[in-house]
Formats: sequence, structure tokens, C-alpha cells
Amino acid sequence: MGLLTIGAFARAAGLTPKALRLYARVGVLAPAAVDPESGYRLYDPRQVPLARLVAQLRRIGMPLARIRAVCDLEPAAAAEAVTAYWRQVSVDTAARARLAGLLVDHLSEGSATMSSRTNSAVAVRCAAGCDSGIVRDSNEDVAYASDRLLAVADGVRGPGGAVASAAAVDALTVVDLVDGSAVDLLTMLAGAVTDADRVVRRLATDEHQPATTLTALLRSGTHLAVVHVGDTRAYLLRDGELSLLTQDHTWVQAQVDQGRLDRDEAGAHPQRALLVRALGGGTQVEADLALRTALPGDRYLLCSDGLWAVVDRGDLFATLRAAADPERAVRDLIAAARAAGAPDNIACVVADVVAV
Repeated sequence: MGLLTIGAFARAAGLTPKALRLYARVGVLAPAAVDPESGYRLYDPRQVPLARLVAQLRRIGMPLARIRAVCDLEPAAAAEAVTAYWRQVSVDTAARARLAGLLVDHLSEGSATMSSRTNSAVAVRCAAGCDSGIVRDSNEDVAYASDRLLAVADGVRGPGGAVASAAAVDALTVVDLVDGSAVDLLTMLAGAVTDADRVVRRLATDEHQPATTLTALLRSGTHLAVVHVGDTRAYLLRDGELSLLTQDHTWVQAQVDQGRLDRDEAGAHPQRALLVRALGGGTQVEADLALRTALPGDRYLLCSDGLWAVVDRGDLFATLRAAADPERAVRDLIAAARAAGAPDNIACVVADVVAV
């Protein structure tokens, strides 16, 4: 069989001539020949399987640049590439589904479930502090605080840990410059965490893959978006009660959730710091996301396990409640961790929501 015209080849491959012209232009599926006089594109019938593969990859949403790379691979390697792509699509779809669910819940609540205080204009007064602790001779923790963004990160101990935590927070600070609605907050924060994960992964060497935890709050007006990966924590002191807003992504916490360990056993377990989620670690990061409403009188605490693992909850509560301002609270909390032995680095951010 001789060469096929673009129309005949399109029918054989189940594509359109327009699609074939696009694929030729981007180098995915070039014609076998071009008539020098008419300029007509001619295709070899043996290109039909490749054309059908391209069509199938397009149906699952694969970008053309990635299709071009897949088509250059041997079948086994191409299969692995398609598997990796679909795994990423599944993760992204799940993340979008969580965002959608959060937004539906938030919009459904409207203003009926909140007191009239949510109508107040608010500002945030905040302070951040880090301490290497008593035992460690290096610091892998980072604390960041501004009127709009609060963040703590705890780099996994070892080569690159300090760089990873700093890079993660730096990648997040781009959202500190952009204001937006509750929808924008979640979208921006989710995107920034994905970017932070990529940045940390690029720090990898042949010998070591740095990783870091990250917990952050992004504010616009009274809207607060929360993102969390790892075992750094966020607490809220409101109306005389201290609430934990995050759940640790650790092996021990997973055992508690499954009923295999109780909380007392978990607190003393030798693997209590073993992470199951971290930026730069394992597969594509899966962050917890939430929307909250900031109320005047709220006091937020973000901290690494260098604080919460050595200072019990009752002392955290008492210190937060007693401190006159965020600066004093940060100093007192770090002092409490040092008084308890401070075997790890300490990162601490305290923020007060005030009416303006």
C-alpha cells in the first residue's frame, strides 16, 4: 500500500486532519512525506498505530509535550510513563475534589453559622521565633509571620534539612503578596505547596533526598486557609479553649487512628517522629487543606515538634493564655521547651486576631 493522503490517514487513525496538522507542528506525529508541489501531507500506513496511540493519550488528557516523550520510548518504558502520568492525574484530581468539598462546605455555611463578629474588619499581630534547642548543634526549623501568612517548617534532620525547610517557606511566601477571596486562598495555597514540594525535590542528590514538614495559614480579611503536611502543628485558642487544628502525618498517629496504639503508648513510642507525609519525601505530596473564619480575640499557635512534643498541652494552654502579646508568648513558649530539655529545634509562631 502506498502513502495515504491526510484525509485518508485521518479516517484510518480515527483523527481529524486538523489534529494531524497540530501534531505535525509540535513534532508528535510528522507526515512521512510532503508533496513538493502541492504541499499535501502524506502518511505511511505503518504510522496508524502510533496515531491511534497519540489519540488515546490525548483522550486521557496527556499534554502534547509529554506525549512526544512517551512516543519516543520503548513499550515497557512508555507503559511506566503512562502509569506515572495517571498516578499524578489521580493525585491532582483528589486534591481538586478536596478543594471543591471545602468550598461547598464553606459557601453552604454562609454567614448563618458565625456570630456577627465575622463582619468586623480584622488585623493580625504576630511574632515568630526559632531556637536550636539544648541538644542540637544545628537548626533545621523555620518560622515566618506576617499580617497575611504564618508558617512553620521542620526540615528532616540530615544533609539538606535546613535548606529544605527554608526553601519550602520561601516558595510559600509568594502568596503573601496576593489578596483574594476564600476560593482564591485555597487555590493559591494548594498551588504554592505543590510548588514548594517541587523545589524541595530539586534539592535531591545521589546520596540524599531532603524533606520537610510545613504548616501554614493564609489570611484574607476574616477568611483563613490552612495547609498542613507532616507533624508541625497549628493550634487555636478561642474563648478559653485550646483546639488542635491539624493532625500529625506520622506512623504512630496512623496506628492510633487504626486503634493499634493508645495515646499514652504513642507519646512514648520510639518511632513517634517517623513521618508518612512530607514535602520532598515519598510520592507526590498530599496536603491537608481547610478553611476557617478568623474572629477577634483568636490566638493562633504554629509550632514544630520541638515545642509540642516536650511541653504538654496544659502548659501550652497556660502559656498562651497568660502572655500579654505574641512576642511574649513566643519567648515564653521557647523558654518552656528549653526548661523541658529542648532535645530538638524549636519553631514557634503566635498570632492574635484583633478588630480594627
